[in-house]
Amino acid sequence: MMPFVYNGLPSRVIFGSGTLSRLADEVRELGCRRAIVLATPQQATQGRKVLEQLGELGAGLFAEARMHTPVEITDRAMRQVEALGADCTVAIGGGSTIGLGKAISLRADLPQVAIPTTYAGSEMTPILGETQDGLKTTQRTLRVLPETVIYDVDLTLGLPTAMSGTSGINAIAHAVEALYARDRNPIVSLMAEEGIAALARSLPVIAHDPENATARSDALYGAWLCGVCLGSVGMALHHKLCHTLGGSFDLPHAETHTIVLPHAVAYNAAAAPEAMSHIARALGASDAADGLFDLACAVGAPLALADIGLKEADIVRATEIATANPYWNPREIEADGIRRLLENACAGRRPESTTRTDS
Repeated sequence: MMPFVYNGLPSRVIFGSGTLSRLADEVRELGCRRAIVLATPQQATQGRKVLEQLGELGAGLFAEARMHTPVEITDRAMRQVEALGADCTVAIGGGSTIGLGKAISLRADLPQVAIPTTYAGSEMTPILGETQDGLKTTQRTLRVLPETVIYDVDLTLGLPTAMSGTSGINAIAHAVEALYARDRNPIVSLMAEEGIAALARSLPVIAHDPENATARSDALYGAWLCGVCLGSVGMALHHKLCHTLGGSFDLPHAETHTIVLPHAVAYNAAAAPEAMSHIARALGASDAADGLFDLACAVGAPLALADIGLKEADIVRATEIATANPYWNPREIEADGIRRLLENACAGRRPESTTRTDS
């Protein structure tokens, strides 16, 4: 057994069906009495229902959360937090809304309740990514870790199949990188493989039967485990590329992760053979990168960055940003290799595999 350090994250998790009914009690458990509900414009109606459910504990609604947590949106939210005298946040939605809750907590030190309705996993991490002036920067601090997370499988039954697939593969990305992280440990590696396996078996079922409650429960369970992985150990090349593409080129978060992941895994394959073995086994595939690409195909996800807004002319700039201040990675970051990776991802090609001679 290799030496390792394991830090358990201090979050309270409520998992099941119908668990949203416990929201008011959980707010009281935090000692709070004036909760501001956060949502995106698209989920404003759902946000209003949550506000109604809080009753006298609900102070108001801010439904302007946006992808990549722009600082100007957070500034606007902070003004409403102060005007309402809010003493905690309740974020319902995916990574955009939960990210806003984290940004508010960083500034105002307010307790957070997160109610994820996608498989993003960010609710389980002490990581905040914010965008300002076209650049996305991330930081890791326990100040932004939500105190309470309510997983209600019922809230995911209406998640569109397209979003289910990309959101789930986004979660898988967290576990994949945990398996070859510099500070990996056997506890997190167990969670990572289990999380990948749960999502790999459930996402194709959801794509064909979106109201399958068993598959939905499996996917949400997998997303929780993958989120814990991201929150417990470091990130590498894949996340750096996605932060670059999202923050500097405004590409959609989950779709970007879905498209880039097989290519980032192929880039790292030779440098992390043990991790690749775990990933392939969890996917039920012979090759990790191929298995991830095939999973994206199986759920009908986009395969090309060009289809979600990246232009060929952007590749050189994206390569410069991604290699200027890289995250630790098991394989050395080489500009030519990263450029080729992005070219393949932009065109939607099958990833270059270490187990095949074709490309």
